[in-house]
Amino acid sequence: MNQAPGGAVPVGVIVSLDPDRYTRTVEAARRIGLVVTGEQPVLGSLSGTIAEDRIPALEAVEGVESVDRDRTVQLPPPDSPIQ
Repeated sequence: MNQAPGGAVPVGVIVSLDPDRYTRTVEAARRIGLVVTGEQPVLGSLSGTIAEDRIPALEAVEGVESVDRDRTVQLPPPDSPIQ
């Protein structure tokens, strides 16, 4: 996995934003280190990666309503004995 500046490992995040301030908020989030990987302006959300130690700074950006860690869930195959 690539490291963010300062040696921190980046983590995936899903960010909910104020849709009325979407563009300004995305620009501010990028300035503090967010690498945007997907944008959904109509929904007021985006996905991206950021160094884990920068998450509090991202949460403090004006217009950011919530920051959630991106998580992957893997289900067992249908023929697995444990369901």
